[in-house]
Amino acid sequence: MRILHRSGLGLTLFTSSLLAADFAPAPQEFRQEVAQHFTIAPGLPANAAQLLDLAADGTPRVLAGGTWSELRDGQWRALPALAPKSDREFVFANAGGSPVKLALPWTNVNHLVRTDTALRLATATGVFFVRDGRLDSQHWPAKSQVNQLAVSSDGTCFVASSSGIFRRLATRWEALEISDGLGRAWAVSDVLGVAFDTSGRLWFATKAGVGCHTTVGWKFYEGKDGLPWNEFTCVAAGPDGEVWFGTHRGAIRWDGREFHYRQGPRWLPHDDVSAVAVDAKGTAWFATAGGVGSIERRPMTLAAKAEFYEEEIDRHLRRTPFGYVDGARLTTPADKSTASPTDSDNDGLWTAMYGAGECFAYGATKDAKAKARATAAFEALRFLQKVTQGGTPAPPKGYVARTIRPTEGPDPNVGRVAADREKQQADAMWKVYEHRWPKSADGKWYWKSDTSSDELDGHFFFYALYHDLVADTSAEKERVREVVRDLTDHLITHDFSLTDHDGQPTRWGVYGPQSLNGDPRWWAERGLNSLSILTYLAVAEHLTGDAKYAAAARELIDQHGYAQNLMFAKVQAGAGSGNQSDDEMAFMCYYTLLRCSKDAALKNVVRASFYAYWQTEAAERNPFFNFAYAATSIGQSMTNVWGTFPVSPLADWHADSVGALHGFSLDRLNWAHQNSHRLDVVPLDRARAIDFYEPGNEGRGYRVDGKVLPVENRHFGHWNTDPWRLDVGGRGNQLDAGTVFLLPYYLGLYHGFVAKP
Repeated sequence: MRILHRSGLGLTLFTSSLLAADFAPAPQEFRQEVAQHFTIAPGLPANAAQLLDLAADGTPRVLAGGTWSELRDGQWRALPALAPKSDREFVFANAGGSPVKLALPWTNVNHLVRTDTALRLATATGVFFVRDGRLDSQHWPAKSQVNQLAVSSDGTCFVASSSGIFRRLATRWEALEISDGLGRAWAVSDVLGVAFDTSGRLWFATKAGVGCHTTVGWKFYEGKDGLPWNEFTCVAAGPDGEVWFGTHRGAIRWDGREFHYRQGPRWLPHDDVSAVAVDAKGTAWFATAGGVGSIERRPMTLAAKAEFYEEEIDRHLRRTPFGYVDGARLTTPADKSTASPTDSDNDGLWTAMYGAGECFAYGATKDAKAKARATAAFEALRFLQKVTQGGTPAPPKGYVARTIRPTEGPDPNVGRVAADREKQQADAMWKVYEHRWPKSADGKWYWKSDTSSDELDGHFFFYALYHDLVADTSAEKERVREVVRDLTDHLITHDFSLTDHDGQPTRWGVYGPQSLNGDPRWWAERGLNSLSILTYLAVAEHLTGDAKYAAAARELIDQHGYAQNLMFAKVQAGAGSGNQSDDEMAFMCYYTLLRCSKDAALKNVVRASFYAYWQTEAAERNPFFNFAYAATSIGQSMTNVWGTFPVSPLADWHADSVGALHGFSLDRLNWAHQNSHRLDVVPLDRARAIDFYEPGNEGRGYRVDGKVLPVENRHFGHWNTDPWRLDVGGRGNQLDAGTVFLLPYYLGLYHGFVAKP
């Protein structure tokens, strides 16, 4: 048994080391997707968009309700010269912009294709050339429905139809015979779209999947190959080799390597896309049942993206004069000017994570704005400790509040006891006491008690970074040391627990061995809370130099097995299981403990634990987790009784992280996303989808590549949100902070994973 275990462990670690490919720092410039929606407000008619056409200069035109409109300077303006006189007439603009009037019902036209020499039109039952303002029928067999046209570089017309793909020869139509070499015929019926890309390759779309004709034959894509959906309506090519597919449930872009799904109000005014046109700059235009949309791929730098989020936070998301940072509800959906920030249970944590990003930013760039923001975060967090003292009731010195509210507002204690009793029905360890919101000594603030362990994880994560990277003077550093010393001494004095004004530990702030090792109710928190308290003690020793903190840690390790406890920091049943907040907390602590601890033996154990934990999280495409792990583990190893093994991260850590940084939308509103219908999604098996730690956690899955959906296909306010959940609600009435981008971006910048601007 030992030989097998040793062999298996060695193989796993060695293989992972080989996969830890070299990386080049991510360049600053990339293409940021920016979506726009056009409906009635900027001048479009209320009708569903029917056709799209691009003028010679790339200006988009849309046919809706028989009226052509053109976009100029952000406004859609009707084009009276292109208005039909009756339902029996179709009018459009020729290459020079002059109107062409055809004796063809405008309601019947479903596609038009411009080339240098001619224009083709399609109805459901006909294909036409337009020459010198006249219709020239191409004698399409009426038994087959026409869905879309495409024209090759030599002028040959191809048709996607209900009977397959046809091409126009001199005097007849010829069906294409397409086989995948496995005995399966493709595109024999219900071909829903067809187009040529810039390399001259023919693409088609059917319910069975999509195909592309390459130099070595046909290439086919189905759900198992990453194709997200198959209810196609059209296909359109872009200037850089990309191909767009319209569907009844969103749009899909092929970038030459993989498919990207764009669904929901973040990306489109309506999911039912009837037409797609791509201009010379690569901007895709969509005619939908709810108006016209566009997705621009705008050249941008990661630094500019960071500044965009910074300005949005400064403008809309800071709360109180101390500037606590979190999301905000909008009085009017999608109108960020109506943002109304309110307190949350975890204001200390979210502000700490925001501030940690600013510490990394200052450490990497020495930007004065980053220092000012980090300092403001420090003062906000420091106040959460100071505000609890001197009033009645008051907790012991060093205690940290969750958050604050001004006393000019309603008393948050009203109705709290009843609410706590109700909460206690589901959580027997939930505390019922007065007052959950005591007043500060000066009477200006309510401060929230019963502070959680995730708050402390955030505080210590931030304090160590602020002390080392931002605090330049001895006075600034001492100001940090005071806060850390008071908080850590509080924990040691009270049997390693965060003790509230009622003299009892808070619900989650318990770190002592009598509970973690001796009380069965705490078994699920044993690993994580052991990791947390050892991290706090390491930070206190690192900042103050006081040996008592190392001695306290050594007591917990030697007498109570805390190093063994943290080897399994989270109770879970594999990837995608358990509480996601634990993951966020664990990664902050792992990073901080490995950075601050002077205990080589402990760090060896922590490296092994972190390696196992990160492998479970690697499929989540999380740039914060990936960068935190890589920063502490590249080139490192762990030693056990069987030898020494490398713990460098797996090969995809950098590509996944940079992909997430690129993928974050500039729109941080909480729009809904639907993914459970996708063909490229695999449900989590029930053993993980419903686990004993998070019962009832269903509706979860991952892509066929084994990883969670990209950030473009979901919305979340913080990294503690479940990335395996396929469908998320929202209606654009919550603006969330860009901290989820800023923290990993600045961390990557500081550690060299991202090139400096």
